[in-house]
Amino acid sequence: MGARSGRDARGPLAGLLIAALVSLACAGGGLAEPEGERPAPDASQAAPGANTTRADSTTSVAEFKQDVADAQAIAERYWAAQFKASGQRFQPVRRITPYQRAGEVSCGGQPLPRNNAVYCSQGDFIAYDVAWSVGAFRQVGDAFVFYLLGHEYAHGIQVRLGINYSFTIQQELQADCMAGAYLGDSVRSGALTLAEGDLDEFREGLAAVGDDPDQPWFAEGSHGTAEQRTDSFFRGYERSLEACDLG
Repeated sequence: MGARSGRDARGPLAGLLIAALVSLACAGGGLAEPEGERPAPDASQAAPGANTTRADSTTSVAEFKQDVADAQAIAERYWAAQFKASGQRFQPVRRITPYQRAGEVSCGGQPLPRNNAVYCSQGDFIAYDVAWSVGAFRQVGDAFVFYLLGHEYAHGIQVRLGINYSFTIQQELQADCMAGAYLGDSVRSGALTLAEGDLDEFREGLAAVGDDPDQPWFAEGSHGTAEQRTDSFFRGYERSLEACDLG
């Protein structure tokens, strides 16, 4: 997956998003709990190395860092364009912070665990376990990085739109849809180019972060099964933000 600099990431205008932006004030606070991504079982155990790397030329930490930077830049351009289309001012997520040890970064007084990525609404930042993320990047592929950051960035957009569901799974599946819309619209606009196998990497990554099929959907922290998450992501990817129930 490659990023093209200097291109507008604006996708097709989504009427539901515009209505939500006009009618809802941007929220400055949010939940005390971090909105986290469920780790991939295999990737969380992986030690970076050639024997766990997909043959797509995405192996080095430098390439991982560049993908994170590209994903952040494209997400910021994409959401800035959506807000501008509705006459609203967009405020990017304050920072994206890698961490190496459990408890090194906290959200609302709660230390963040290993093998995770989260959006913290109290501090308005995204944090990720760098060892886990690089392991997943090497096992699944570079497309996983763009999905992962897009999902967490979507939580920041939910806060800005004042969206708050009763059940965690509703917010998580909506964030998957929004991540799909950001990526699909960016591909259609030319801000991103898909390499061979990138769509399979999205599917593989979503399968890895799905809940156990026996987990109750209403349980706190539920993100959705692999099938639910894949359906939500590709609904947004194919149909843009209109599919994400933002109205």
